[in-house]
This record gives sequence, structure tokens and C-alpha cells, in this order.
Amino acid sequence: MTYPRFAFLLCAALALCAAPARAGSDTLVYCSEGNPESLNPQRTLSGTARNATATTIYDRLVDFQPGTTTLVPALAESWTVSADQKTYEFTLRRGVKFHSTDYFRPGRDFNADDVLFSINRQWRRDHPYHMIGGGDYQYFQGMGMDKLIAAVEKLGDYRVRIVLNRPEAPFLAGLAMPFMSILSAEYGAQLLRAGTPDAIDIRPVGTGPYAFKRFLRDSTIRYVAHDAHWRGAPAVRHLVFAVTPDASVRLQKMRKGECHIAVSPSPADLPLIRRDPRLVLVGQDGMNIGYLALNTEKPPFDNVLVRRAVAHALNRQAYIDAIYLGTGRTAINPYPETLWSYTDKVSTYAYDPARAKALLAQAGYKDGFHARLWTLPVNRPYNPNGRKMGEMMQADLAKVGIRVELVSYDWGTYLDKIKRGEHDMAQLGWSGDNGDPDNFLYTLLSCDSVTRGSNNSRYCQQEFNTLISKGRATTDMQARSVLYGRALAVLSRDVPIVPIAHSQVFRVLSARVTGYTMNPFDMDYFSTIRLKDH
Repeated sequence: MTYPRFAFLLCAALALCAAPARAGSDTLVYCSEGNPESLNPQRTLSGTARNATATTIYDRLVDFQPGTTTLVPALAESWTVSADQKTYEFTLRRGVKFHSTDYFRPGRDFNADDVLFSINRQWRRDHPYHMIGGGDYQYFQGMGMDKLIAAVEKLGDYRVRIVLNRPEAPFLAGLAMPFMSILSAEYGAQLLRAGTPDAIDIRPVGTGPYAFKRFLRDSTIRYVAHDAHWRGAPAVRHLVFAVTPDASVRLQKMRKGECHIAVSPSPADLPLIRRDPRLVLVGQDGMNIGYLALNTEKPPFDNVLVRRAVAHALNRQAYIDAIYLGTGRTAINPYPETLWSYTDKVSTYAYDPARAKALLAQAGYKDGFHARLWTLPVNRPYNPNGRKMGEMMQADLAKVGIRVELVSYDWGTYLDKIKRGEHDMAQLGWSGDNGDPDNFLYTLLSCDSVTRGSNNSRYCQQEFNTLISKGRATTDMQARSVLYGRALAVLSRDVPIVPIAHSQVFRVLSARVTGYTMNPFDMDYFSTIRLKDH
């Protein structure tokens, strides 16, 4: 006889749920860098949470073919788009099973009710689940979906129509993003009847390749293969996320055989990894940006002269040399040159302390000022060492009279406080989710995204906003490139963020791992991975 509730409580109390010391070929251990903010990707922004939810527990109507930006059918078998680009009709896949767990037994297959439930929860304020967890759907709202969607209609058990208020070029790609994951309406109804609706984001149910088992904060997340997954059962039965914030500890676990995949190795450790026959290093140029967000709603950062002074004060090449160790390059835009519409015809800010001092004096801050700089608490590819970068920024800013106090918080608190606009300056970054510039420009810098929590500089400039809004409304790639180029020029003059670096993205694999494909969006897919025997 087993006692799952007792076992869970004992695990939580005594922290006995650590990853297995040397897992067999039926258990894949993934060393992640932090805790997910939630187990529902509708309510998260971080890459940490995406990997823990979107590619494990859930599926979406459409998806990206692993390793590419190519859209492929998923829970929707096919779709049509109207001539005016505003009406999308989806034919849903039949026979898709939800997870059967110790807390939910599905009574039916996936159907149109689940699509409506998942979208309407984020969209409609009168939905019974909209306010569960606070009513913040930063990605859905930050992408402007709440204003874009006009109607979501069930045409039959396996047909859904989505009507837009206007054409939206990135809309289909948006449906492949984690926040558009499909939840179970039947499970939601069960929880409402039980009076425990909060459990939908704590004990999740999806149709994805892995079903959730348990989460011990700061230790492990455990999953088991969904044998009835519509693509077929995953190759490895058990999946464990070992939460390991320190990159050096992740590497130690890899070398001991305690983990099979580790995220974001320290650049300083790459030579050691390459020499170790037990390990394989895989990497690619990331579709990412590491940046310093300046809170434009707070004095003195509401003054563009001060923001330009900060940009001139930071020796970004020194950060690249000392922290990225050859794995990054200095940035001048919020997305890298590998993404279409990139232009170098923008205002740039060379390291120039004298110019920074002159701008501060012109802004009325001849003697400088005090401010707080928030340093990234986790290792991310776009910023491998937030604390060290913070110390270097602190020294650079002190040279021009800006006296900086460094602060940080655990990852979830850090993101929550920044969403509320409590920061002066904060280190942040972004990894693209859909291969479209809109994913950077609108999500990170639009007026809409200020109140939705993804615009961390709280920048709202009408000329810029008009340009990126026009770019979303046309499917003409050349016209969009022109509009985005003009928007980048405006952004560079206003400097709400100081672009720091675009980085390469790395994973460390055990030599036992086969079937792994690196993804351009810094997301990991697990269902095709196999482990060779020792």
C-alpha cells in the first residue's frame, strides 16, 4: 500500500526529494537554475518556468518544430485564415488524452471546451478563473491579446473560431507560445465544485508528454511520462528537475552523473566541460538580449539626459570580456542581428565617462545622485553573473557621480517587484519566443505592456508605440522591417533600456544523452531524449 499524501508531506518536511544520485536509463535529471514562478505558463514570464511547464505538462494549438521557428500543427490539426486576416478557424485533433493523476481522472478527451476555457480565463474578466492567482496574465496582456481578440467561438466539439479586431501578423506564432497552453476545462469545473480553484496552478493537468507528480521548492520538480500522449509516450519514463541556482554546483552534479542536462554553464567552465569525456557541450547564438532597465517613471530616470548619461557611463565591452568570456557580443538594439528588421542605423553610446558627466550636469545633476541597482539573482545566458556585472556597473557609475546601492531578491520576488515598478535600475533580459521582432518590441516596450508587467522600463512613447502597432497590423515583411527600423531609431534616442549583450546559449549534456535538439527560443524539449545505459 502507498500513502501519496503522507509521502509528499514527509518529503516537504525533511527535504528527502532530492534528485537521485545516479539515475538509471528510465529517469532523466535536468539541472535547472531556479524555481518556476507558477506551474501554469499562462501566469509566467521566465525561461525557467517555460521549461518546467510548457514543454513538459502542456501542449498548444500549434507549436514550433523543435530546433526551428517553423510552425507545425499540434492540438489543432489544421486551420484556415480569412481573406481579411481577422478570422481563424481551427480543426482540433481527436483522441487527445489529458493526464490521469491521483487528483484528477479525466472523463473525456480534449475538445473545443478546453480551448475556450484556456483563452477565456486570460481574456474575460467574468470568467470564474480569471482572478485566480490575482488576474495577472503578463504575457497574454503584454502581447496585447486582450485587446486583439474579438471573439472565441465553439463551432463544434472539434472546431473553434477566433476572431480578431484587426489583422495581426504574429498571431499564429503567438498561439505557439507557452502562455497559450491548453488547460482542462473539466478539471477546472471539478476544482470549482470542490471549492479549491487555486489548485489548478499548483497541481496542474495538461495533455503534454509528461504529467506532474510533485514540486518541492528549491529542490525538485518530478514528472512521469504521459503514456497516452498523442505523439506517443516519451522515451524516458521519469523526468526530474533538480533546482540548482549555482552554475558551479550544476557542473559538479553533471560530473558526478547526478544530472543529465544542465542549463547555462558559467563561461569560465566551458574549457573544462569540453575536455571532460563524460560531458558534451552544445551551443548556438541566442535569440536574446541582456539589458539594464531604467525606470522611466521614477526621477531622475524620467529625464532622457540622465538615461543617456548612464548609457555612456557603462563600459559594456569590459563586461563582455570579464563575464561572458567570448560567449557574448555588445548589443545596440533589443534583439540580435540574426532577427529580420535589425538595423545599425540607431543612436549608440560609446563608453565615455566625460560625456556622461556633461549630460548629468546638463540634466541638473552636476554632483550626481543616489540610486539602487538590482542585480540578476539567477544565471541566465544573457547575463551569466548578475552580481559581478552589478559590481562592475557600480564602479563605472561611481566614476561619473552616480552612487549605487546593489540589491537583489530571490527570482520570483525579483520579478514580482519589478513588475510593480519598485526598482530604479534593474538587470534583466529576454529570450525570444516566436522568431518575430514584435516579441521583443511589443512585449518589452509597448505602452500596453507597462501595466501588464513585461515592460520593465515602464516606457510609453507614442511615436514608438504607433510604429510597432502598425508593424503588427501588416503581413508585408518589407513594410514591417521599415516600420521596425524606424521604431528602433526612436528607441535608441530615448534609451529606456541600455542594451548590454547578445549571448550564445549553452547546455551541458551527459554523454549518455541522445535525441536532444537545441531550440532557438532557449526552451528544452524532453520527450525525444533517450539515455544510453552506463
